[in-house]
Amino acid sequence: MTTPDPIRRFVEATNAGDTEAFLDNFTADALLSDWGRSFRGRDEIATWNQSDNIGVQSHLSIVRIAPVNGTYQVRIAVKGNGFNGEGDMTFTLDGDLISSLVIT
Repeated sequence: MTTPDPIRRFVEATNAGDTEAFLDNFTADALLSDWGRSFRGRDEIATWNQSDNIGVQSHLSIVRIAPVNGTYQVRIAVKGNGFNGEGDMTFTLDGDLISSLVIT
């Protein structure tokens, strides 16, 4: 399956360490939930990005992706100075942007 553009850009921005491009992938009121910790809107997502993503030099690789009931289930491999290993991300898209990202 071809990776939808917002998810592809999410990975590319993370890997490039480009915070502005990363945040530009989200709707203004997007929700990011990371194992029960919730971040709403770009300002809060920017905080998560600094503590758990670009701020710890994460590098992401898509292992697999599948559409499921209007969302995309993505298995991601992560390397960097934070979490290392594989995890699942569920993306909900609103047009060309991410409206919800749930990490489990």
